[in-house]
Amino acid sequence: MAGDGTIGKACDVLEQVAAFERPVRFGELLESSAFPKATLYRFLQSLTNQGMLHYEPERQTYSPGMRLVRLAHSAWTQSSLAPIARPYLDALSQETGETVHLAQLDSGQVLYVDKRNAQRPIEMYSEAGKVGPAYCTGVGKAMMAHLDEAQLKKTISQQSFHRFTDKTLASEEALRADLELIRSRGYAVDDEEHEPGIICISCPILTTGGRMLGALSVTGSTGRMDFEQLESWVPRVRRVAEQIGTEAQAWRFPEGQQNRMQAT
Repeated sequence: MAGDGTIGKACDVLEQVAAFERPVRFGELLESSAFPKATLYRFLQSLTNQGMLHYEPERQTYSPGMRLVRLAHSAWTQSSLAPIARPYLDALSQETGETVHLAQLDSGQVLYVDKRNAQRPIEMYSEAGKVGPAYCTGVGKAMMAHLDEAQLKKTISQQSFHRFTDKTLASEEALRADLELIRSRGYAVDDEEHEPGIICISCPILTTGGRMLGALSVTGSTGRMDFEQLESWVPRVRRVAEQIGTEAQAWRFPEGQQNRMQAT
């Protein structure tokens, strides 16, 4: 973030506060902060004065402010696929009875923008608003497989290749081989690569011109299904992903608009 100056540093502080997922005291922030005490305090004061953070005097804690909430809501409605995809996710969840995820890429990572729980919920990492790794999740690999080479190279450079399980693809070579397979068959799988016992199939959400917008997945547990059962849903998930992509392109992400943005 050094190249982004003060704004980048302020964003780092905002993310640090948000990462606690609860009101947090100054001392807790200082323990994990890259900034000196005086600098951190100055950023917290400025962000509080601007309404980006809220300070509770009695408890002496910081939490995301209402101005940040308003901006987040605006971003969700204007830039996220979630409002468009909501009815499709509802229908797919009811039809499969399994967990359904909607995701987009954010700085090389997976941002879960919406989720429907299974009829018999299973515990897993993903929640709407959470960020996860791209290289070892079905939605992440489905999206990466449809990036152009320049975008893909940058995204791969942002992966940690930490081995979460003994099935995690822990190298660029293994990942690229899997991405080639995904392109050829049209969908991705997560075979317990991120979490033990969790498997999924995922299809990319593309415009008619092939531009990647996000990914859709159906997730299950090895305790109650195998891949043959899960893969039976691929045609349905693919159709739903196509429907979301078509509607998103027409309403929010038109190809012409994207081309104008790239030309400027």
